[in-house]
Amino acid sequence: MRVFLIGAAGGIGSALARRLHADGHEVILAGRTEASLAALGAELSAEYIVVDATGFDALDQAVQRFGPVNAVVNCAGSLLLKPAHLTTQEEWRATIDLSLTTAFATVRAGARAMMNTGGSIVLCATAAARAGFANHEAVAAAKGGVISLTMSAAATYGSRNIRVNCVAPGLVSTPLTSRITQNEAALKASQGMHVLGRIGTPDDVASAMAFLVDPANSWITGQVIGVDGGLGTIRPR
Repeated sequence: MRVFLIGAAGGIGSALARRLHADGHEVILAGRTEASLAALGAELSAEYIVVDATGFDALDQAVQRFGPVNAVVNCAGSLLLKPAHLTTQEEWRATIDLSLTTAFATVRAGARAMMNTGGSIVLCATAAARAGFANHEAVAAAKGGVISLTMSAAATYGSRNIRVNCVAPGLVSTPLTSRITQNEAALKASQGMHVLGRIGTPDDVASAMAFLVDPANSWITGQVIGVDGGLGTIRPR
């Protein structure tokens, strides 16, 4: 199986790349930072490409460059924790671009690449898009769009045997969330919000993404899987 992985050098992306590689799949690494992509590529003996996934044509060309693919996965995103009245228009646009525009571009490029062969598209939302959390307005709006995009695209491309799903993580320990996870008080509060008593690891999310990519699970589409320690749906006692 050949998987085109966007945001491959991030915390979740790199965990997924390593998992897919260990399972014997070919992974094409894509992202914006060449140094980190090159390091991961050397580790996994994998090809990589530097591409800004907010650009429709650029991403389309990047996916097509590597020939037939079986899956396209988007692990790109951002984390802005601010109330709406303190969020600048530049911060809003950046959040939408990194989380929603890249997801739309992924569906567009993935559908074009797999129109005649079928395959899997996997996106990444957040538990905050399905439950109200303070100071998450921008990221919740962007990732809520990803959830709606997932469902609509699954309906559009199902007849082409292209499955579209997404995961909705809770707080995961990655470089993106280090401002929270490296603050003892903030980390303890976050752990207390997850009924399983801990925040997630990149491997927790990568495992679910690998499941959705796997052709063995070919009767699953239009789903949003909460990989969130219960954060999005239940409350601790």
